[in-house]
Amino acid sequence: MSKGHMAARRGFRAMHVRVRLFATYREVSGTRQLTWSGRDGATLGHLVDDLITKFPRLEGYRDTMLLAVNHAFVDPSVRLREGDEVALMPPVSGGIS
Repeated sequence: MSKGHMAARRGFRAMHVRVRLFATYREVSGTRQLTWSGRDGATLGHLVDDLITKFPRLEGYRDTMLLAVNHAFVDPSVRLREGDEVALMPPVSGGIS
């Protein structure tokens, strides 16, 4: 049973968020995109914690992850809403100077 279904059975409202993983995070997880189910009112930090539990190799990248919700860079304390799109990206470096 998914977390969303378990939350609904306990009287909590569940939400579903689309998660896109880029570059190294895609390689570590083996997927470009997934759907995360969480308790209504959960934060981006909760989502990241759950993903690290599912994909432990992501732990080494936690402090440098760029996090975005609906195409805007945000802090892990941001509360998620049903239907949000989350992106996890590694830091970008390089370029022409």
